[in-house]
Amino acid sequence: MPVALAPPIEQPVPPRSPIIYPPRKRWTRAECERIEATGLWDRDRLELIEGELITKMSKNRPHMIVFMSVMKWLVGLLDPMYLNPEGPIDVAPEDNPTSEPEPDIAVLAKTGPEYPGANPPASDVRLVIEVSDSTLAFDLGPKARLYARAGIPEYWVFDIGGRRLIVHRDPRAGGYSAVTAYAEGESVAPLALPAALFPVASAFPFPADKVPAGDV
Repeated sequence: MPVALAPPIEQPVPPRSPIIYPPRKRWTRAECERIEATGLWDRDRLELIEGELITKMSKNRPHMIVFMSVMKWLVGLLDPMYLNPEGPIDVAPEDNPTSEPEPDIAVLAKTGPEYPGANPPASDVRLVIEVSDSTLAFDLGPKARLYARAGIPEYWVFDIGGRRLIVHRDPRAGGYSAVTAYAEGESVAPLALPAALFPVASAFPFPADKVPAGDV
């Protein structure tokens, strides 16, 4: 049966002596766009989250198989033009200057051509999906809080190592108040498509022992 999970609580361990961190540069979208225009870096390999430039993990076969399995299911239900695979989206107004997430899949309220010159706004994102292995803690922590602050009503994380789907709903107070894990053999329907049950096992059509070590 689905297992309700408590939202993660980060409790730092008090240090024995003061910790001094080196200065860190907090990036903005505008700065990234200016540097990208010079050709000095390949922005396609970087994702801006809360002022940090995060290197995107390489995608191995399990990641791609899960991604393609979920896309196949969604395309069977929706016009593909409502899907935003691996594309940037906007978040909350206060987060937009320092964050531009690029989820694996976002389900939109409008078709892609209706956003010719800007990212889809958070208010038009009905479901956001991440496929995760080595990035699981990041996807369940900072990214979940970012999407919740944006008011995105539902966030799915496919946990490859655990072969489960973790569903986040009811964004409030900077987090999701309802977090439920669905195992293989269980099904769940997204809020935006309540009649469409997704069988979790269909996302993992490969043996557990075939998941390689390393980044996904």
